[in-house]
Amino acid sequence: MYAALGAAVAFYSYPFFPGLPGWLLLLLLLPFIIAICLFRVLSLNKLSVFVSAAALGVSIGLAAGAMAPRAASLGLPSESINAVSGMLIEDPRQFNDDRGMGILALEASSAGDGLRASASGSITVFFPADVIPRLKEFGRGCGIYTEGKLIQSDRGLLFRASAVHIVKPASRLEQFRTGLRTGLLTKFSPKIDSENPASAPVWSSLAMALLLGVRDNLDSSLSKGFAYAGCSHVLSLSGMHLALLSGLVAFFLRRILGLKPAMIVGAVFILFYVWLAGGQASLVRSAIMYFLGAACVWGFLKRDALNLLCLAFIIQLLFQSGAGSSVSFILSYLSLAGILTLGETLHECFKGSIPEIIGAGLSASIGAFIATSAVVSLFFGELRPVGIIAGLIIVPLSSLFMIMALGILIIVNIIPLLFSPLNAVLTLVYRLIEYAVAYAGKVPGLAAPNPWPVLALSIIMAGLIYFVQYKASAYRSAIAPFKN
Repeated sequence: MYAALGAAVAFYSYPFFPGLPGWLLLLLLLPFIIAICLFRVLSLNKLSVFVSAAALGVSIGLAAGAMAPRAASLGLPSESINAVSGMLIEDPRQFNDDRGMGILALEASSAGDGLRASASGSITVFFPADVIPRLKEFGRGCGIYTEGKLIQSDRGLLFRASAVHIVKPASRLEQFRTGLRTGLLTKFSPKIDSENPASAPVWSSLAMALLLGVRDNLDSSLSKGFAYAGCSHVLSLSGMHLALLSGLVAFFLRRILGLKPAMIVGAVFILFYVWLAGGQASLVRSAIMYFLGAACVWGFLKRDALNLLCLAFIIQLLFQSGAGSSVSFILSYLSLAGILTLGETLHECFKGSIPEIIGAGLSASIGAFIATSAVVSLFFGELRPVGIIAGLIIVPLSSLFMIMALGILIIVNIIPLLFSPLNAVLTLVYRLIEYAVAYAGKVPGLAAPNPWPVLALSIIMAGLIYFVQYKASAYRSAIAPFKN
């Protein structure tokens, strides 16, 4: 935990440090690793170990900061650039108006007078509607040359493309992945009416979003409804989605293979799923947590959820440092940290006064909300407390929907005649989600343009929760002898 705190402080304050080469910062890890080993062997006091762990974390944070991709460097004056080229590093995303966007790892930039220069970093490119089908066909990893206009926004440089040329196909492995994704996505839209092949189940776009993270065809009103209901995290592939899918695998394999072999098969499945879905930061975090949990089952690590989360943070920061500054990365770790600390404390307070089926979910929701409020305020300027209650209904419904959507896709390929009755049931669940999201979304949010008061209030609420838990624990200890 101390190492993770040190890493977080160093990584997020890295812009204030002078630019140091990454290899030099990594070299700083060695003496701290040796120091920690010596402290353990010599059984020195815990304070020394904590200080060394924090120092090790600072070195890791600095190293991750040095390795993280920096802002785009175009090599030419921005006002003269009319074309950029590079490689798509994410699957292109399509909007409801058929236009789209993608992240381009820059290789070169061009100006109107024929000048061409090397470029580095990454830039968000907005594509016209007519090129999206072709970009989806070639997929992540392909090289493109795009003409258009460079735009300076409050979030940095953007590029609005007017023409796009595919100059290099993706690797064979990426081509296989793109073909597999395309094939799976067609399975999410089985035709209901053979005379009207354009018709598809109303739930298909939500199934794509929850199972593969593809929100291209998701109804904009439903997407906004999740956000207004304070449940936008449901649409982002994360621990909930991975737990459900890996849980299904474990359920069918555990009795056949046993717990430990089933964990290995589950790990292979998770690696494949993360690769197929695209490696979003929150999904990678969940995968690392699964692997660490498997190591606990095999006896290599102690079962301590908070320490495992901290270890996952350090691992992901080193191997996916570019994602460390993304909102999804930050919120993913903060929300789970809030659940494991404030949520568990509240859960203890609720025992005996609130039914367990409600208390467990409510305490987790409150813990995650408090832990993430300041960051949500910073990036979005608004808080949606209704999500604390709405999540108790929307999250279970979404989980049920995921299981049923996956089941119907498997069953229909075996017995096509069952599609109509299964479709009717799944459509009903979809409508329930739609209604719950719309109803919760009507509750107004709280404007919070300044994150500092929100942070202060969050700290006060956290302190109050721990104080109440302390008083409750003291009260139980005082009356325990009388119960005997």
